[in-house]
Amino acid sequence: MGGGRLTAEDRRDIEAGLAEDLPYAAIARRLGRPTSTVSREVARNGGPGGYRAEHADRASAWQRRNRPPRPATPPATDAEATHGRDPATAHAYMDRFATMMIATGLPRTAARVLACLVTAPSGARTAAELVQRLRVSPASVSKAVGYLEGLDVLTRKYEPGRRRAHHVIDDDVWLRAWLTSAQKNAVWAETAQEGADLFGPSTPAGARLQAMHAFFVGIHRDMTGPSTTVPLEDAITVLAALLHAARPLTTSELAAALGWPKARAATAVQAAEHQPEVCGPLALQRTPSGAHLVTAQHGRLTPAQRTALAQRPGHCPSGSPNDRP
Repeated sequence: MGGGRLTAEDRRDIEAGLAEDLPYAAIARRLGRPTSTVSREVARNGGPGGYRAEHADRASAWQRRNRPPRPATPPATDAEATHGRDPATAHAYMDRFATMMIATGLPRTAARVLACLVTAPSGARTAAELVQRLRVSPASVSKAVGYLEGLDVLTRKYEPGRRRAHHVIDDDVWLRAWLTSAQKNAVWAETAQEGADLFGPSTPAGARLQAMHAFFVGIHRDMTGPSTTVPLEDAITVLAALLHAARPLTTSELAAALGWPKARAATAVQAAEHQPEVCGPLALQRTPSGAHLVTAQHGRLTPAQRTALAQRPGHCPSGSPNDRP
């Protein structure tokens, strides 16, 4: 198949193919190009109904003239940034890592941000550092970070006395991602069962939904083990431990203090976060650094009550975080 940039003649052929109402795959075969090349070209330049070869060619030429030069190696070439490895080799690996994640469905900039953080010596970068290293706009970094935060694979950590945040990949990230995925499978299974009950197992829709329920129950069981009340009991134990400690604790610190495997502590934290109804008047919160603390459930105390409790005689402002409004 052909490679390189599309030519003016290629674009005229695309316009002609669209006028003939040909599918993108047929136009791509005419050009000897991948179908994705044609689809992206059309999407960038007005869509199937508005594509004009002359306009598309002028837009492409303007973009080439105004595109900032891309360095052959990453901006950071110091030994600290590449662990002492050859910068070009380290950058090539980050590109391969990001490409792998893009192929599994992660958006391009989010994948590049994640690859940059995973390979950083500290696992942390500021937004400005990500912009500089990835050569993308601040808005692109902000959108990618928000997406990754939604997946619970990174957190924000603030320097004492400063407003600048570091985006951090912590030690529990992959375990949290695994448990979040398991929780999603449980939601799929529950929703499918509701549908099966609604339509009835003797109907085609009900039978399909029942099979779907069985599939996701199996996946969830394979990921988390048999369903028991242990995670909920462990969640209550975690809340009691945090209340007794009267300070934020990470998952690793909780596991060490309780004498549990780290996976058990993470499962308990996950249960407390996703099933707050079992926690009674208490609620688990995550700090910007990724640690956990106990607070009163939202709405349990009024603002006036919290203020009165915080100002009670003998109260120490630097005491338990559970006293803070």
